[in-house]
Amino acid sequence: MKSKFRIKGLDCANCASGLERALNKIEGIENAVISFMTERLEIEYDENNKDEILKKVKKVIKKEEPDVTIEEI
Repeated sequence: MKSKFRIKGLDCANCASGLERALNKIEGIENAVISFMTERLEIEYDENNKDEILKKVKKVIKKEEPDVTIEEI
């Protein structure tokens, strides 16, 4: 399953790249891609664990980039 998010508060492309690497390490995520220019995050994941995976995504984002917010689109 794929979900798309608007991601706000990233300061640079390097920060986006680091956050993308951290998100791809989450168990259950098949692929996470951040576009710094369009402020978009797209995640492919196992739909059976959607709620758990999205909680982990938010936790990782707050840990890596505390000022970043996401909202599903």
